[in-house]
Amino acid sequence: MKKILLLVTLFLTLLSQHALAESKNVLNMQIRDTVREFDAKVPGGAAFLDRTAGYLVIPNIYKAGFVVGGAYGEGGLLIKEQPPQAGQKPQFRIAEYYSILSASVGWQIGAQKYSLIIAFLTPGALESFRRSNKWKVGVDGSVAFVDIGANVDLSTIDFKKSIVAFAFGNKGLMAGLSLDGSVFTRIQK
Repeated sequence: MKKILLLVTLFLTLLSQHALAESKNVLNMQIRDTVREFDAKVPGGAAFLDRTAGYLVIPNIYKAGFVVGGAYGEGGLLIKEQPPQAGQKPQFRIAEYYSILSASVGWQIGAQKYSLIIAFLTPGALESFRRSNKWKVGVDGSVAFVDIGANVDLSTIDFKKSIVAFAFGNKGLMAGLSLDGSVFTRIQK
């Protein structure tokens, strides 16, 4: 068991070192590309994001496990610059950078890479997240994972939670993921 834990720790260390090697400019480009991909793959995605107070984009989360598992990724928090005037599209800017780290124990084997968008639907939820240097899902806030069908227009859904998350990969939205216990930490880029 100690060997497995050591291997997972080594894997997460290598992932975090790779992610740290990403320059701020490269990460900014990956964030923008991830938002464009979300808009293209999810009907109503762009209109939905325009309604939010802000959203966290983690372009590349690397998850691996063999009994003991872990995941790591880095991304940016986009917030509205100013309320748009009538008929104008809201503009978002990258305000801060965050990492996500999670660990798990149980029957698991394999690795995967995916992207994550966490949308803050209310200014209060966004401010609560921003006030914390380390924000733990399930302790500091509850995140609802959205699992919708391919033909549903996201902009028409009225969510009851103030924080919702979308995970997606090459084939679109992913189901069955959980963020419980994940820790988001503000980082410098």
